[in-house]
Amino acid sequence: MSKRIANPMKVITGPNTRWSYANVWEPKSINGGTPKYSVSLIIPKSDTATLTKIKAAIEAAYKEGEAKLRGNGKSVPALSAIKTPLRDGDVERPDDDAYRNAYFVNANATTAPGIVDADLNPILTRSEVYSGVYGRASITFYAFNSSGNRGIACGLNNLQKIRDGEPLGGKASAESDFATDDDEDFLD
Repeated sequence: MSKRIANPMKVITGPNTRWSYANVWEPKSINGGTPKYSVSLIIPKSDTATLTKIKAAIEAAYKEGEAKLRGNGKSVPALSAIKTPLRDGDVERPDDDAYRNAYFVNANATTAPGIVDADLNPILTRSEVYSGVYGRASITFYAFNSSGNRGIACGLNNLQKIRDGEPLGGKASAESDFATDDDEDFLD
């Protein structure tokens, strides 16, 4: 059995990570940029194991990317002075209940992520994966220095859906709309 060499910049999130803005089937272009697959990973503040791993991976990406972060300058900017992907939902999204008492990381990739269910079977039905499901994500952090913007970014590798959740974005599912026989909207 060969021992895998661990990548200190790679993290597998906990199973209570919620997916939002899940653009995982078709790449989308933002402001005319390269089309990318993306997801916002909402991590409960109570998931200290995942948050500790993410902070360590960000530090590892910072150390590994010092030359890139330095660019043409004489020194590497302090980690606290550059953009990092771990953000506080209570601070940045105070009006969004889904982000309450949680941190979030926006992850993206130019190649499609692999998507499996809890039993590791590939998910091929698009309606199975939506904003609001809970699952684990394989992500990798890396340094970037592009057009004067320097920081640490988060790449999306693969996703594992663990369980369904209330859909985010205000759209009700067909199941919830038709779960009752009542004709609530019917006027006698």
